[in-house]
Amino acid sequence: MATYENRYWWSNDGLRLHARDYPARSPDGAVERPPILCLPGLTRNARDFDLLADRLSAEWRVVVVDLRGRGESAYAKDSMTYVPLAYVQDVDALLGELGINRFVAIGTSLGGIVTMLLAGAGRGTIAGAVLNDVGPEVEAGGLARIRSYVGKSSSWPTWVHAARGLAEANGDVYPNYQLSDWLAMAKRLYRLNSAGRIVLDYDLKIAEPLRVPGNEAGPDMWGAFDRLNNVPVLVVRGALSDILSDSVAHRMTERLGSAELITVPDTGHAPTLDEPIVGAAIDRLLDRVLVEPAIP
Repeated sequence: MATYENRYWWSNDGLRLHARDYPARSPDGAVERPPILCLPGLTRNARDFDLLADRLSAEWRVVVVDLRGRGESAYAKDSMTYVPLAYVQDVDALLGELGINRFVAIGTSLGGIVTMLLAGAGRGTIAGAVLNDVGPEVEAGGLARIRSYVGKSSSWPTWVHAARGLAEANGDVYPNYQLSDWLAMAKRLYRLNSAGRIVLDYDLKIAEPLRVPGNEAGPDMWGAFDRLNNVPVLVVRGALSDILSDSVAHRMTERLGSAELITVPDTGHAPTLDEPIVGAAIDRLLDRVLVEPAIP
């Protein structure tokens, strides 16, 4: 597994936040490659991108964020700051701290919403974007499902118990998963607490803003999405997704024209980005980033 440096920075409201910074192991000095910024989903953390960061950091610098309240980032004093616009401000502060002005964004679910808002707000220059199972419109059924479980406490005595719990709750999302897959997911989603129990690795209060209508998305998301019209974009959708509908995914690619849509079979919300067809599509997008001129 590739090595990384832990980066810490401060939010505008005084939270110590964390990111993993993977240097390019074999950089090509003749080619200027913008860093890749990975943004995880609502209940996830930097570990979600372990395999992808390991692969891409062979040639690219990869920065993977723990959003506030997740992983090694501090929990917010005010739970109502667990909203996309606050995450945008946090990421903007990180970009400034690292001196990054141009980057490729890879966002899963909530991370994709943050990516679109970064583009809409002009936070740096996005050189390319991967939107993983999310778009400017979120399906009501999927949102209701997320509200039904986010913020509910759970703990397990062993990793196998945690894995089996995930399998029971998410078997319809990943119908082909084996116990080893569920174990790997459990170790991304959970942590070992001081009492020796396996617990969720996020602040349970991230659920509170979801009870306020509108906080799950943000302002005009189609307008923010349109700001990606001059860069390579990859839309990844799980064929079984209840968050990103097939019709919205096709509207996204039609609206941008040059965007590519990849549908991952037998997968719900959300693909892991380790699937071979997705890996090949990400490589195609990165090739486009290198050869297509930036358009302001």
